[in-house]
Amino acid sequence: MNKEKPSRFSTILGSGRFRLFAIIIAAMVVLGIALFFVFRGGGNEVAYRTDPVTRGDVQQSVTATGTVNPVTTVQVGTQVSGTIKELYADFNSRVKKGQIIAQIDPTFYETQLAQAQANTDRADAAMRDAERILNQNKTLFARNLVAKNDYDAAVTGYDSAKAQLAQAKAALQTAATNLSYTKIFSPVDGIVISRNVDVGQTVAASFQTPTLFTIAQDLTKMQINTNVAESDIGVVQVGQDVEFTVDAYPDSQFKGKVWQKRQAPITVQNVVTYDVVIQVTNNDFRLMPGMTANVSIIIETKRNVLRITNASLRFRMTDRPAGVGAGAVPGAGSKTAGGGEKKGPSVWVLVQGTPKRVSITPGVSDGNYTEIVSGDLQEGQQVIVESLKKSKTQTGPTGPRMF
Repeated sequence: MNKEKPSRFSTILGSGRFRLFAIIIAAMVVLGIALFFVFRGGGNEVAYRTDPVTRGDVQQSVTATGTVNPVTTVQVGTQVSGTIKELYADFNSRVKKGQIIAQIDPTFYETQLAQAQANTDRADAAMRDAERILNQNKTLFARNLVAKNDYDAAVTGYDSAKAQLAQAKAALQTAATNLSYTKIFSPVDGIVISRNVDVGQTVAASFQTPTLFTIAQDLTKMQINTNVAESDIGVVQVGQDVEFTVDAYPDSQFKGKVWQKRQAPITVQNVVTYDVVIQVTNNDFRLMPGMTANVSIIIETKRNVLRITNASLRFRMTDRPAGVGAGAVPGAGSKTAGGGEKKGPSVWVLVQGTPKRVSITPGVSDGNYTEIVSGDLQEGQQVIVESLKKSKTQTGPTGPRMF
């Protein structure tokens, strides 16, 4: 039996299927090569985190901590020793100048005063007797009835009695003064912020005057004694505005002014600071002596200026991707024509997705933002603050490596 030969139509159809199959294979090869190069390049692709250039206020300040104190504080003591008999003032008592606030038992000093008075009376009687004898001897000597030696002895006796009377009067005055010291008076108008004694307690004023009360003269006027580091003291000037907070009122901001910059250095563990005194108004009596204040001394404030974040100033193009350099973007390279690194403050901005180095002149800084005095920057430009390298196998932040 003879086999039938394939028709011309079936030959053409088979040839078309082969061509279609070849085209599909070729397309798949091309697509695979393209995907290979795309994914290979994606592993080294560099992305950047940016912050925009903005306009706003920049306020430079010096921070420090200090203690709130009354402007005038008087420590009231005693000049005589004894037992506290009465107390006429307590904590937070408002006192007037000359008001009695404590009483020391006066019995011992009243006895001394009485003894001194008796000695004075006796010395006065002795002087009057010596004066009488002197007058008698003076008359008799004028008549040549007594010897010259007797007359001289009468004069000496009178002078000695007169001196003893003066000494007795001085002792009497001392005893009276000591008795008056048993009453403790307030030297100023103010508020008692500290009482260090109780009724019945014995105070001794032999070598050091004991402090009985501490009186703040005016609590509506307070001051803050701050310790400013020597690196910052040069920009602090008298009259500068101050803002501060205290832990008792964390949501309230208080204001004051620099009143005094003291010259005496304070050295603690080789750290040198200087005392800056800040005056504060305390009409509402919210500030209390001894509170810790977190102080910001305002050095300079710039309004509505071009500014960038401080993180952008710290960014450096260390791992530059291929194509980023002096030839990639005009003026974008980090090297000069001689091959050396460019000097001076600069930032990196994204120009059509490519980093470009821009030299700037920074101004004041508040710790978060820095003023741009000059430089080819415009509001809204994106400034690089961090480079983020993408990885095929890494999709998120990595944890610490364990060894």
